[in-house]
Amino acid sequence: MRSILKVIRAFFHLIYAGIDKIIVTPISRVVYRINKRLKSSNNKLDKILNKPWTLIYLSLIFAVGIFLLVDSKVITLVQTEAEVLSDQSVIAEYNKEAYVVEGIPDTVDVTLIGRKSDLYLAKQLGDHEVKLDLTKYGVGEHRVRLTYNQSIGSLNYKLDPSTVLVVIKEKISTLKTISYDLLNEDKLDERLSVENVALDRTEVVIKGAEDTLEKVATVRALIDLSNEQFKEKGDYTIDNVPLVAYDKEGKIVKNVEIVPEKLTATIKLESHSKELPLKVLTTGAPKSGKAISEIKSSVEKITVYGDQSMLENLTNVPVTIDVADLSQEKTYNVTINKPNGVRSMSSTTATITVKFGEEMQKTIDNIGVEMRNLSSSYTVNAKSEADTKISVIAKGTQEVLDALDTSTISAYVDLSGYGEGEHQVSVTVLGDDPKVQYISNKQITIIISKS
Repeated sequence: MRSILKVIRAFFHLIYAGIDKIIVTPISRVVYRINKRLKSSNNKLDKILNKPWTLIYLSLIFAVGIFLLVDSKVITLVQTEAEVLSDQSVIAEYNKEAYVVEGIPDTVDVTLIGRKSDLYLAKQLGDHEVKLDLTKYGVGEHRVRLTYNQSIGSLNYKLDPSTVLVVIKEKISTLKTISYDLLNEDKLDERLSVENVALDRTEVVIKGAEDTLEKVATVRALIDLSNEQFKEKGDYTIDNVPLVAYDKEGKIVKNVEIVPEKLTATIKLESHSKELPLKVLTTGAPKSGKAISEIKSSVEKITVYGDQSMLENLTNVPVTIDVADLSQEKTYNVTINKPNGVRSMSSTTATITVKFGEEMQKTIDNIGVEMRNLSSSYTVNAKSEADTKISVIAKGTQEVLDALDTSTISAYVDLSGYGEGEHQVSVTVLGDDPKVQYISNKQITIIISKS
């Protein structure tokens, strides 16, 4: 107990010493000088000032006075500072069932001005609500002042912007048919494809200003295919699918309320596949006197995955190698590109070996000529019987030519851009065997007339 009393005494002694040094002694010196000058003419004041308690009372009065002046900000000992609170949300108050309001800013900047301690408290305690009160306004254009929920009364504040021009419009509603968009299709397992999507409703109510609703061309449900649960084929039910309104240019229409905001979708995933042969195509001609005798590939068939409608039109997976000016065996390491409509393939690379032999040639007669790409406004006919068929020279090794299936050879003329009249056109020859070169230098004469 005595030790505690000693501590208390020491504490008050320290306070007394501080007051004596900081306040009493300086004031005493001032009073002493004043007293010295007035001593001869003012004995009463001298007696009062010489009393020890008088100095203490005067010191206390001065201290209290200075405190009150500082606290009331008559004397400022702390420099005024400013703090900017950026991007503060704006809370608009109005009848959301009856009106649509345009021109409300999403955020504003609040600048707080005051003492550093007050700024600190405001940042810690304040909820920083910026409000736009529109409850007293009706349909029309209005300039309205924003208000800030100031938590510390000693601070000043500025808003940027401080006022906004808003347009209040009457809210109407209408029905709109909905469709859907598939997002992040590239994130879906490549072996899977969307077979069907069923939404739990076909129409929604859209609400907004009349001129805004007129812009809405479609409302779509946004189905995200990056969902982690889409791992294998089957039916999946997805809740809380968001709805978005778009205009005719595909831009999002704002200030539109969609009821309901979200819906439920059932997605059916399938895994469609097809086994296709790898077809090796060649470009360029081997060295003079040489022909391709054999083409071998490490991959002969590839399983492809994709939408069923796209896979139905595929008959092979092509890959091209360049054999220009070659005469000796060569091995290629090639990358196999996905055909259109294919999402995944069982093989994406292959090793292809090409061998060469002595070139021979063979003539194949009576190959019919097909007319392609003529405008639907015209009809075409060959000028003579001789212009309906051609002879094709096939070049390859003797073994390849002996095994050549002539029914796989075709010829055509491309009539893109041709108009009415008589024309001489070149013939293009195609064949399925990449080891053979197909040549025809003949031109045929055709007559184009209006349908």
